[in-house]
Amino acid sequence: MIVIDSSGWIEFLTDGVLADEYAKYLRQPASIITPSIVLYEVYKHAKRLVSEEAAIDAAAAIQKTRVVPLTDELALVAADLSLAHKLAMADAIVLATAQAHDTNVVTSDADFAGVPGVLYIPKR
Repeated sequence: MIVIDSSGWIEFLTDGVLADEYAKYLRQPASIITPSIVLYEVYKHAKRLVSEEAAIDAAAAIQKTRVVPLTDELALVAADLSLAHKLAMADAIVLATAQAHDTNVVTSDADFAGVPGVLYIPKR
């Protein structure tokens, strides 16, 4: 199992420079845990920058993974992680979700660089 944050999904769905790197993880959607905040972020980004159809397609792809809702417990853990690692709310929710499922986050978001439990893939 692995958690892919919104930067990874967007990179893959827009055929960014790291799309092939993320494809290795995204080929098996059943092995991906997706925090519901990632569904929100990717849908919003795709709809704003590409089209409603692209946003619907992105949401459909994400819904093939195990989408995990934000619970009270995850929210509190995320708040603690936000303070401990100086992460934005969505990033902290992603990390809390990964920790709750005993897995790692895969991301290209520089805000995660150096955070334990994160496989950071810097953009070239």
